[in-house]
Amino acid sequence: MTAGTTSSLHPADPAGPATEAARVRLLGRDVPWWAGVLAVYAASRVVTTLFMLALYLIAGALHWEGGSPQAHPTFLGFAGTWDASYYRRIVEHGYPATLPVDADGDVRQNEWAFLPLYPLIVRVLMTATGLGFPAAGVLVAVLCGAAASLVLFRLVASRLGSVSGLWAAVFFCFGPLSFVLQIAYAESLFFLLLFAALVAIMARRYWAVIPLGVAAAFTRPGELALPLTLGILYVVRALRARRGREPFAVRDRVAMIVAGAVTAVAGLAWPLIAASVTGTPGAYVETELSWWTGFIGRVAFVPLTPWFLFTWRYASVAGALLVVAAIGGYVWLLNRPGIRALGTEVVAYAASYALYLFAVFLPQQSLFRLLMPLAPLAGAPGLTHNRRARTIVLAAGIALQPVALILLWFIGYP
Repeated sequence: MTAGTTSSLHPADPAGPATEAARVRLLGRDVPWWAGVLAVYAASRVVTTLFMLALYLIAGALHWEGGSPQAHPTFLGFAGTWDASYYRRIVEHGYPATLPVDADGDVRQNEWAFLPLYPLIVRVLMTATGLGFPAAGVLVAVLCGAAASLVLFRLVASRLGSVSGLWAAVFFCFGPLSFVLQIAYAESLFFLLLFAALVAIMARRYWAVIPLGVAAAFTRPGELALPLTLGILYVVRALRARRGREPFAVRDRVAMIVAGAVTAVAGLAWPLIAASVTGTPGAYVETELSWWTGFIGRVAFVPLTPWFLFTWRYASVAGALLVVAAIGGYVWLLNRPGIRALGTEVVAYAASYALYLFAVFLPQQSLFRLLMPLAPLAGAPGLTHNRRARTIVLAAGIALQPVALILLWFIGYP
């Protein structure tokens, strides 16, 4: 770490070295990197809070009916709607021992779709402070969002310098879906754990990936991207070692295998736990499928088919071709020099996480929120060192925030 290394929000500055930057330049002043990132995060939360508060007041004055009923019509309650209601039930009552079913015997939406670490942390905070669920849930999300922003900066800055690191944090904090950083959702905690695990992988501290990956596995679906990332990197390092390009010590081999195995088991554990507690094989999968019925009806789950099922339902052959084009476009993106400059680890992670989404997720409106773990890609120098490009991206992110809030609070689900 070089104390003299700085970054700026001005394009005239050269790209920072692939080192951990000690300071960043923000609004004409050199400040410690952490202070700069936290200032960006605080400013972004003010902007998003103003948007949310304005929408809350307008909706109340005009008697807009939200997409999710609010038991307590307050601003904090407004930030605790949607799936946060399931987290609240988990905090207050735990998970149901019997799956709820409809008149046809199909499993209905229930708490088993939501993993336990976030509600556990919220419950501990509620017990320690006396706060209610909305306040405690939002507080946990906001604090984890701040920590995730700091880790994201370090992740990108370690490879591309502090200019890219700071702008990656800016795009993350001011993005269209950045409201998830301050609502009673598990996203912020998941971002923190994933980014920290990726930092550990980049530093080749593979043993540290285990606790982070296990925690992520019980926070939100998607943690399986980590063991897949480790598997890809193991193959890459083994091939490089065989060609004499770099050593691959036995201790690293063992650590990668163990970390990959443990995080893979953790990522697959929740469906087994749900089946054991409820006595229903496939309890978790059936619960997740209950969210699909409004889009494609009741279907059986087959990996790697959800995107084709969805697009075929609404656009037939053109929809299937669109999926193929999206896959090709993403492969092209990951092979761009600017993305590859982030390092093999980031590219492997981005490929693994995208494969997870493609394999198991139905691409409805929540897709944009679920793409946020790919935030490290926004640190590519082709974006972060181009004044026009980053200005457009930042302005678009801010402008789309109220649009996303209106669409997702009063028409669909976030």
